[in-house]
Amino acid sequence: MSRSFHNKILRVNLTEGTIRVDEPGAIYFRRYMGGWNIIADVLLKEVPAGADPLGPENKLIFAPGVLTGLAMSGCSRNAVGAKSPLTGAFGAAEVGGHWNAEFKRAGFDAVIFEGVSPTPVYLWVHDGQAELRDASHLWGKTTKETQEMVREELGESRAELTMIGPGGERMVRYACVMNGLKDAAGRTGMGAVMGSKRLKAIAARGTMSLGGVDAETIRVKAREMARAVRAGEVSANFAKYGTGGNLTGWVATGNLPTRNFQDGDFDESAWNLSSEKYLAEIGVGMDGCYACAVRCKKVVAAEGLDSDYGGPEYESTAALGSCCGVDDILAVSKASELCNANSLDTIATGLCIAFAMECYENGLLTLEDTDGIDLRFGNGEAVVQMVEKIARREGLGDLLAEGVKRAAEKIGGGAERFAMEVKGQEYPMHEPRFKRGLAVGYALSPTGADHCHSLHDSGLGIATEEGFMPNARLRGMGLLEPIPVEDLGPEKVRATLANTVYSMMSNCLTMCMFVRWSLNDYVDIVRAATGFDVTAYELLKVGERALTLARVFNTREGFGVEDDRLAERSYGPTRNGALSDGGIDREVMREAVHTYYRMIGWDKETGVPTVEKLQELSVGWAAEYLPG
Repeated sequence: MSRSFHNKILRVNLTEGTIRVDEPGAIYFRRYMGGWNIIADVLLKEVPAGADPLGPENKLIFAPGVLTGLAMSGCSRNAVGAKSPLTGAFGAAEVGGHWNAEFKRAGFDAVIFEGVSPTPVYLWVHDGQAELRDASHLWGKTTKETQEMVREELGESRAELTMIGPGGERMVRYACVMNGLKDAAGRTGMGAVMGSKRLKAIAARGTMSLGGVDAETIRVKAREMARAVRAGEVSANFAKYGTGGNLTGWVATGNLPTRNFQDGDFDESAWNLSSEKYLAEIGVGMDGCYACAVRCKKVVAAEGLDSDYGGPEYESTAALGSCCGVDDILAVSKASELCNANSLDTIATGLCIAFAMECYENGLLTLEDTDGIDLRFGNGEAVVQMVEKIARREGLGDLLAEGVKRAAEKIGGGAERFAMEVKGQEYPMHEPRFKRGLAVGYALSPTGADHCHSLHDSGLGIATEEGFMPNARLRGMGLLEPIPVEDLGPEKVRATLANTVYSMMSNCLTMCMFVRWSLNDYVDIVRAATGFDVTAYELLKVGERALTLARVFNTREGFGVEDDRLAERSYGPTRNGALSDGGIDREVMREAVHTYYRMIGWDKETGVPTVEKLQELSVGWAAEYLPG
């Protein structure tokens, strides 16, 4: 039977230079599916409590899902995980592109890296084979240089790479892992872990078939989605503009973070950063992931820019643009390009620079501290210069490479009030004072503030003609009535939890949220791909299992209820704009957090998962990692 997974996990001991293959069995893949669950299983069982995230005891896991590599839209993603050097908590990031499919088609379901290599290396994976190769000549190279050199060395122009640039090598705590030149596993500092292990890249080339048990159903589903995308029935705006369309509308609601989340008004500058405008001025097309009809990735070109690095998506545009008070799309595009070349998370990089700008304008940093850079909001040239300094860990860049939480502690003088972070991870580019469900998601995310598995609830207050909840995904999970955007009561918490569980399921399969497959579609696709007779209930439990295991890991590492909070600024209003009389009520937020605990089955006071919950999720073994 030709399943969509191989039952083969590579295990690479970098210290010894050895490789073996584990075969955990069908039950393992049915229970976990891939992604976050495989990462959590390895981190809990194999990484000792208190391990240094940048030390040899940490393990780095690249985990596609059972659907990765299928020739259909949304099926080209993988998760990368380790103990995070940015937060000290559960670390995971998801990424699209083409490497994921090549790796699966090379005959493997995941790869676990152990120890530290004495010299730089890369892994070459191809049609059932894997070998470590010397990467000393690649150390210090940008991602583009690395990709070109490895392809030439292998004599394989179609090899796909996941890799780090100089930022990862220098262990910038929020360094990312790049799939090719445009797709980043951006959050939690997985690139720094890769650098600490002296692992430069994984090159993959595969020709194995991944049709699944019922290849015809896969083909039919793939054609139906491709047709719907072409007809504009699904993901139409993503296909046309990617992310970041009509940011003036975001300003009207206060959802465009501006000047380090101080302001809610960016005037006409927001339009300068909107996809419609800069695609018209410097856009040269749209790109996409393996076998996906939704080509949502912008590519830009202008003098001084390298179009091979694509173009800035919304998160990059806002973090390096509006959050720094910059509306120059050329400067933003250059800064984004440098982040991709050096393997830096654009969100954290932009937030660190915005934080430094606010410190500078408040006298906590001087021209001497900035090496003469006029680090004021609105200075696009300064943003580009600081990206380079962070990548090189040079001057102030060395401090900012530690992330805003550590930088604020070092600067002192009240700098902590400018640090927009949760659990040490910088805020994404969505305003929790506007999206209250997102606020709960930020506070409770196991990886720190995250916009991908948190609920964007701004549209939940508008009823359908029948009066139902407008969000079809949530409606199908039993949330039937609209919920006002300002609400932070039990119904909003329930919606937040339902959305997170659904998103975690996607992070295990691993599927893209931009392709609007329904839960019933997921059931049909997983059945056709794997041969497992799964149900919707079972798939949602996959997501709940991932969320709970990540919580167990964080509990073991000392995180608790006091860490389930927002940045201090979020409890007050913006200086201007739609949220100038806003701000989240601290006590209401605290009650929402405890309501979340009770709903998911964790201890209602501490948020520690109960033994009974772990047993209900078929991971009773994890109870040994609970406190006491």
